[in-house]
Amino acid sequence: MLKFVDLKKESPLKRDTSKRRKDFNEIYDEFINTKAKEQSSRCSQCGVPFCQIHCPLSNNIPDWLKLTAEGRLQEAYEVAQSTNNMPEVCGRICPQDRLCEGNCVIEQSGHGTVTIGSVEKYITDTAWEKGWIKPLKVKKELKQSIGIIGAGPAGLACGEELRKSGYQVTIYDRYDRPGGLLIYGIPNFKLEKFVVERRTKLLKDSGIKFVQNFEVGKNKTLSQLRESHDSILIATGVYKPKEIKVPGQDLKNIFPAMEFLTASNRKGLGDDVELFDNGTLNAEGKNVVVIGGGDTAMDCVRTAVRQKAKSVKCLYRRDQENMPGSAREVKNAIEEGVEFIWLSSPKSFLGENEVKEVEANKIILGEPDSSGRKKPAIKSGSEFKLSTDLVIKSLGFDPENLPKLFDAEELSISEWGTIKIDLESMQTNLDGVFAAGDIVRGASLVVWAIKDGRDAALQIEKYLEKKDKKTIIAA
Repeated sequence: MLKFVDLKKESPLKRDTSKRRKDFNEIYDEFINTKAKEQSSRCSQCGVPFCQIHCPLSNNIPDWLKLTAEGRLQEAYEVAQSTNNMPEVCGRICPQDRLCEGNCVIEQSGHGTVTIGSVEKYITDTAWEKGWIKPLKVKKELKQSIGIIGAGPAGLACGEELRKSGYQVTIYDRYDRPGGLLIYGIPNFKLEKFVVERRTKLLKDSGIKFVQNFEVGKNKTLSQLRESHDSILIATGVYKPKEIKVPGQDLKNIFPAMEFLTASNRKGLGDDVELFDNGTLNAEGKNVVVIGGGDTAMDCVRTAVRQKAKSVKCLYRRDQENMPGSAREVKNAIEEGVEFIWLSSPKSFLGENEVKEVEANKIILGEPDSSGRKKPAIKSGSEFKLSTDLVIKSLGFDPENLPKLFDAEELSISEWGTIKIDLESMQTNLDGVFAAGDIVRGASLVVWAIKDGRDAALQIEKYLEKKDKKTIIAA
C-alpha cells in the first residue's frame, strides 16, 4: 500500500469517442487484474477514511482496496457486499467525483484520487464471473410477510435484507420488469441491463416474490395490501416531471426526460415501442434541445447523440461550475459532441402545432441561494432563438399524489408531496406502513435509496419482532 507517491492515478480506458457515440455499450473498458491491484495499492490507508465517511452506505473502502491490492478478490467482494446490496451498480453510476473519490485524502494532497468506483466494479464483476455470488440460503423461514411497493433500488435492498432474516417478501411494481429507474431510466452506456437483470434474478432465486404490472389503487388498495401482509414498505420513487411554465409548453414534440429515456431503454430491451418506431421519440436526424443540468439531462443528451441526432444542445440556467450533476458526465457529453449553452433559460416555445424554436433568455448569477449555489436572474433584452425538432425537459421530479393513487387519503404527506415518516422508526402515520427512498427524501441518488432501503429493513424487523412478542403474550 501507500504507493500513491510513485504510481500515478489510472482509470480504465474509455472507448474511442467516434466508436462509443455509435452504440449504447458501456464506455469504459474493464480493468485488468494487475491494474486493479496496482491502483488499489495507491490507497494511503489514512487514519480517518474520508472516502468512507462521504459514502452514504459507509462502505469499508480502505479494507476492500487493501484486499484487492493483495489479490484477495473474493474477500474484497465479501467486504464490499456486506454494506452494499448492489456494488456492481454503484461502481458504475455513483457520482464518485462528488462522493468517495472527491474526498479521497491523496486527491486533496494533489496526487490524484484512488479510482474507487472502477475497482468496486472490477471486484463485483469478477465475483459474478467466478460464481462467488449465489442465492441466499435462509437458515430459518419465518411466517411473517412484508409487501414492498416499488422494485427500484430502495425496495430491492430492503427486500434482500428482510429475506436474509427469513421473512416472506413480495415486491409489487407497476412496470413489467423489476429494477425501476435502473432498468428504464438509466441508459445502457452507463448501466447495461444485464447487470440489473442478473441481480433481480438472484433475488427471485433467493425466494423473493415479484408481482409485476401491479398498480396499488387499481389492482388492490393500500388497505387491502395491509390485510395481506404483516408490514408494508412504500418505495415507489418519484417520477412526476417538473414542468416548465412558459408559453407554448403544450406544443407537440416536447417530452419529459423519463418518457424519452424509457422509450430508448425499452427499444434496447427488444420491446415494441410505437412512439419510437414512428419517429416521435427517436432523435435521429433531429435538432434536439435538452433543458436541465442534472445527471438525467446528461443521460438524455448522450442518448440523443447515439440515436444519430443532427445536433444536440443543452440549455442550463447556471454555469458549468454550478451544475448539479456529475462533472464526469458533463465531460463525457462534451467529448461526444453535445453543445452546452450555459447561463440560459427557456422563455417560450415557438411553433404552430409542433415546436420549431426555443426562445431563451441569457442569465446572470447573483448571490448564493439557500442551496449554496448562485441565484440565477434574467438578463434583460438578451433573448435568442434555437431551431429545434425535439425538446426534452429534464428539470427534476416531484412525487405523485400517492394518497389519491393508493386510495388511502389517510396517508400523511409533507408540503412537498413526499411521504411523512418518523425519522427514527421510518414508519408513516399508518401502523406497520413504512416508507423509504426518493418518495421520502425527494429525487436523489441510487446509493441513498439503497441506504434507505437497508435502514427500513432494520426498522421493519424491529417492528415485527415487537409485534410477534405481543402476539405471544396475548396468546
